[in-house]
Amino acid sequence: MESKSVDVDGILMRWEEQGEGQPVVFIHGITTCPRLWRHVMPLVHRARSLAWEMVGYGASIEQGVGRDISVAKQADYLAAWMREVGLERAEIVAHDLGGGVVQILAVRHPELVQGLVLTNAISYDSWPIPGVKAVRSMGALIAGIPDRRFRQILGLFIRQGHDNDGCAQESVREHWPHYASCGGAAAFVRQVRSLDVQDTLAITDLIPHLSLPARLVWGAADQFQKIGYGYRLAYELGVPIDRIYHSKHFVPDDHAETVAATINDLLGQVAANRQASTLLLYKVWGTTGVGTWWLDRVYPPAGFDTNGGPKGAKCRCQNLSRYFDAPSAGATARA
Repeated sequence: MESKSVDVDGILMRWEEQGEGQPVVFIHGITTCPRLWRHVMPLVHRARSLAWEMVGYGASIEQGVGRDISVAKQADYLAAWMREVGLERAEIVAHDLGGGVVQILAVRHPELVQGLVLTNAISYDSWPIPGVKAVRSMGALIAGIPDRRFRQILGLFIRQGHDNDGCAQESVREHWPHYASCGGAAAFVRQVRSLDVQDTLAITDLIPHLSLPARLVWGAADQFQKIGYGYRLAYELGVPIDRIYHSKHFVPDDHAETVAATINDLLGQVAANRQASTLLLYKVWGTTGVGTWWLDRVYPPAGFDTNGGPKGAKCRCQNLSRYFDAPSAGATARA
């Protein structure tokens, strides 16, 4: 994976990238960084994979000093970064806090989200977990812990979320250096203090109204983000959930192949939807001779002239929503 960075509104944002094709954006959670996806990204086919780093996390810990690094604000940062690097739409894959970020992104900026894969993600009132609440309540005390002791605490937390001990040890080696070089426990306390459950509670009533292709992959033995919340998300989104029995929280580490297979499956669905909409639009264009038509809030497929029809021409579209990735009910088609 190639490390990249860009200045976005005065914030140096970084990401890891590899491959070419349909853009897929990966978002990590707390205690981790883009390296969470190091085993998943190579298994995703025909995709431009970009693992974005949340502001105030990983190698970007210092970028979060003095800034709002809440989950809700991360959604704004993510949207700004996507536009800066030219990502008009992308499939987004997210874990833990990152799952909350992309749920908010999908509500605020649906035009940016092509599809969604969530794995053991925060949602509703599922967070912060008790251990994180304890750290927040003892913030000043925890912030002064020596690095050696904090590394042990961080390692314990990470190991509790793994069902593969080898992956757990590798994960500590991947993520600890960022804390070690940027304030240790104090950096972690700063992250914890930014967490506010109201960020996801504020969009609870809007989750069932999201209309986009999605999949869930959940470690059924996760004690941090319990599978009951995964069932609720799956039900309200109207999408399937793949349960990995005996798996815990850090599914992208322990079960990279399963996560990648789910992503590839969704990419296939999105591609099929796009092909179906392209064929349908071509038929309408060829039959009417009026121009190119599409539904409100849905980007026209590549290769079509969005200015091809007469100004102001309109037509009601009926029963076409199944051909589109993010339809609006009763939408008006325009030339």
